[in-house]
Amino acid sequence: MYKNVLENIPGIEYYPIVALIFFFGFFVALIVWYFRVDVAKLNREAAHALLDSPSALHSSNVSTDVTNGGQNG
Repeated sequence: MYKNVLENIPGIEYYPIVALIFFFGFFVALIVWYFRVDVAKLNREAAHALLDSPSALHSSNVSTDVTNGGQNG
């Protein structure tokens, strides 16, 4: 029953080819990006993610000072 359903879809023989092209195209694009990326920019972004700076998203009164164990007062 299911075999007949798939046989009646027009152009079904091209679907696996298109899927394979998309699959390999994605990884080829990923490899191209990997070799062309600016390493200094990635290092700056990685360091920025680890900075302990106040942001608008995290505005609480909780102290993040590690000298007193993170406790207030």
